[in-house]
Amino acid sequence: MNPVDIRLYGIIGPENTGGRDLVACVEQAVAGGATLIQLRDKSSDARKLVETARALMRALKGTGVPLLINDRVDVALASGADGVHLGQSDMSVQDARRLLGSEKIIGITLKTDDHARALGDQDVDYACIGGVFATLSKKNPDPPVGLAGLARIAGIARVAKPGLPVGAIAGIDHSNLRSVVEAGADGIAVISALFAATDIPAAARELKMAIDEALAARGASNGDLQT
Repeated sequence: MNPVDIRLYGIIGPENTGGRDLVACVEQAVAGGATLIQLRDKSSDARKLVETARALMRALKGTGVPLLINDRVDVALASGADGVHLGQSDMSVQDARRLLGSEKIIGITLKTDDHARALGDQDVDYACIGGVFATLSKKNPDPPVGLAGLARIAGIARVAKPGLPVGAIAGIDHSNLRSVVEAGADGIAVISALFAATDIPAAARELKMAIDEALAARGASNGDLQT
C-alpha cells in the first residue's frame, strides 16, 4: 500500500466553492491542515477537468498533500494527479491499477459489508465508508449507514485488509466527527464543513485539531494511519 494520510480529506468541485476560486479554496484548506484533496466534478468536460487538475497540482506542489481525481482515471493520467478515488460502479480497481501503476494512490468507497470483505483482493491504499449521515452535498440513493454501520463495515475492512486506512464520508462536521472517529474512522472526508466555511483555513485548523484529539483519545497515532 502507498502511504496516505486521510485524517482531513477535502472533496471539492465547482459547485462547492460558493462562487470562490476553486484553486484558492484548496490552497486555503491545505494551509489550514487538510491532508488529502479530491477533485470531484461530474459536470465539466474532460478538457476542463484536466485543466483544473493541473492547476491544482501546481498549487499543491511542495505541500506534500496529494490530489486525487474522483472516478476519472483518464483525467488522473492526463493531469499527472497523484491518484483516483473509485466508487463501486466506477472502473475496477484492477484496471485502474494496471493503468496508473503501483505508485499512484487508489481509494475506494465502501457501502456494504460485502464491499469491505472484498478488500482483501483489491490493491487499494485507503477506503472511505459512506454515506454515514444524510447530506445535501451529494445525491445518494442509498440510506445512510449510521455510526453502527460505520463501525461494522470498518471492522470487516480491517480484517480483510489489515493496516488499511479507513475514512468516513457524508454529513460529517464538528458536531459529530468525534463519534465518527470513535466508531472506527481514521479520518473524515468533508465538503461543506470545509469549503462552505467563510474562513476556510480556520475551518481546516479546527477540524484537524478535533480529528487529532479524537484519534488520540481512541489510542490511534498518526503513524498508524499511514502504512
